[in-house]
Amino acid sequence: MTEAASSAPGRAVPPARREPPPPTAPLVNPANALTALRLVLVPVFVWISVSSGLIAADWRILACVVFCVASVTDFADGWLARARNLVTPFGKVADPIADKALTGTALLVLSVYAGLPWWMTGLILFREAGVTLLRFWVLRHGVIAASRGGKLKTVLQILGIAWYLAPWPDPVSAVGFWIMLAALLVTVGTGIDYLFRALALRRGAADRS
Repeated sequence: MTEAASSAPGRAVPPARREPPPPTAPLVNPANALTALRLVLVPVFVWISVSSGLIAADWRILACVVFCVASVTDFADGWLARARNLVTPFGKVADPIADKALTGTALLVLSVYAGLPWWMTGLILFREAGVTLLRFWVLRHGVIAASRGGKLKTVLQILGIAWYLAPWPDPVSAVGFWIMLAALLVTVGTGIDYLFRALALRRGAADRS
């Protein structure tokens, strides 16, 4: 039967079949719980660091453990959200806020109490703020996905901060500076990459309009 015959007068046309909308993830889920835990651990880490001044070895170990646990939740919540389809608007907003809060406060604490050079902290925080602004700048035109360099940057920053926090003896503790220097170079390099990708995204949007 032809399409014309099937749509002839007097013949009922079956309604178009609509696919059900994809299920939405609940707000309360394991991924969001880990993100919330990271947000809670930030003031705990700050309290331990400020109240102890990171002088005694046991307090430094405790601060390092709290920071490492919070950092592990950074990897775990993203993996859970993707693997179990638990992505929510709360997670999209809270996850980067928790990341920046943890890293930013840790860098400031290290510069105040543990000898991390302020120029390193300043450059890293400037880059993080700049990338955040770039994401908002191109939000209407698309999303700048995280690159492998960005993931390497995160790993190096976490390793460098944890190394500075741990009470290593003097010859070993100096390794922390070189880890942070490597983290800084990758941080700045990926920041420049984000800038060019944001400009290309804006130009592509302008060409299509």
